Amino acid sequence: MSIDLPDVIDTYFKADKKSDAQAISECFTQDAVVVDEGNTYTGRDAIRQWMANASTKYTYTVEPFALAKEAGHTVVNSHLVGNFPGSPVDLRYFFVLKDGMITELEIVP
Repeated sequence: MSIDLPDVIDTYFKADKKSDAQAISECFTQDAVVVDEGNTYTGRDAIRQWMANASTKYTYTVEPFALAKEAGHTVVNSHLVGNFPGSPVDLRYFFVLKDGMITELEIVP
C-alpha cells in the first residue's frame, strides 16, 4: 500500500531503506530531538550516530502503511521486520515538522 508522505518524511524513510545515516540526519534541523527505545538523541550528529549504530546492529526493513495528524504531530504507522528481538513489529513514528524539516521524532510501539 502506498501513502502520500510529506516530502521530508518520505526522504527519511527512503534514506533509512538504504541505511544512509548521513542522509537521514540531513532531514532534521540542527537542534532536532529523536526519542527511540527510551533514549534521547539531540542534534544532527547524535541522530546520525543513532542511525549508524542501528543499521550496523540490525538488518531490517520498514514499510509505512498509514498516515494521520494527532495533536500537532504527523504520525506514520510502519511495519518493521528484521533480525532484532520482537520482530516483526508495528511502530508509530511521531514527527514534528517545521519549514520542511523534522524538528522532533518519537518512535513507539
